[in-house]
Amino acid sequence: MTDPEPPASRRALRTAGVGVPSTRRGARRAARRRRALVLGGAGALVLWGGIALTSALTGAAGEAGGAADGPPVRSAAPAPWATALPVPTMLGAETATPSADPQPQPAPADGICADAAVTGALASGDDVAVIAAAGGAVAFREAVARGAAPCIDLADPARIWVLVNKLRPYAVLDYAPSSLVAAGSVPGGNQAILRADAAAALQSMAEAARAAGAEFGVQSGYRSFGMQQSIYDAHVDQRGVAATELVSARPGHSEHQSGLAADVVSCADGCGDLDDLAGTAADQWIRAHAWEHGWIVRYEEGYTHITGYAYEPWHLRYVGVDLARAYHDGGFHSLEEFFGLAPAPDYAD
Repeated sequence: MTDPEPPASRRALRTAGVGVPSTRRGARRAARRRRALVLGGAGALVLWGGIALTSALTGAAGEAGGAADGPPVRSAAPAPWATALPVPTMLGAETATPSADPQPQPAPADGICADAAVTGALASGDDVAVIAAAGGAVAFREAVARGAAPCIDLADPARIWVLVNKLRPYAVLDYAPSSLVAAGSVPGGNQAILRADAAAALQSMAEAARAAGAEFGVQSGYRSFGMQQSIYDAHVDQRGVAATELVSARPGHSEHQSGLAADVVSCADGCGDLDDLAGTAADQWIRAHAWEHGWIVRYEEGYTHITGYAYEPWHLRYVGVDLARAYHDGGFHSLEEFFGLAPAPDYAD
């Protein structure tokens, strides 16, 4: 016997239309037509939206270009959803708006000296009024430090802001203040004389320290040129020039000659020596409160490279309450820094 002919596959039968009822074939053809219509419609909608959006963007670009880019290209009104699309932005991008303000003009060269109130106070010799007219101690200091106060002479020994150091001697080497008084109520004050304003401030400070249990006295105040010469020479004989110039100024370079400097000692158990002051209640009180009375510690520890002198907790300098407050609040440690001057660690010659 020969093998029977293999039956036709189910797929071949469907393709040939054999064995499949005609009603099912018609239903399937209708379903395929409906799917084609749906897909075609969706494609047309997407295509129309893209055309509408492109036309809208092209029209906007044409309008923005104006005559330089030819006549604007306008499109038919886009679909509503297209006009509602957000404008894309670049993350992190910033929009810079040109300032219409004019460029700032440099400050007048005269700075605070262009103010009649400042020059008037200078002419009257009222240092406190000068500082107030300049806008206060901070404004005064800043003007001097940036060179916007040519009328303020830091070399004038009659002013509370005078700055004397190894590079800035007195213009008149044997200068002497016109008015000196004893700081009588301060222990040792009868032997120490100062400028009247400095003496009054030292007395009020000594009273406040005494009330706080931190009494101090004064060992030295004003020194003339001749007295400073004698002191300097005695130090040189004892320790040589190099060591002397860390602790004693050459005559004509000493703050004591201005009448605005005082050397103080602790008087807790009787007044001691200068070297005994550090670490005492008087020392701590002075460092915390002297500025409230117009005084500063002139030669602080760690600033020899600026001031030229070793740490001297006893050497106080009167600059007035306003400048002392600005000095303290500003965190300054030397008058050179305060007034924007170069360090003065050594003499010029």
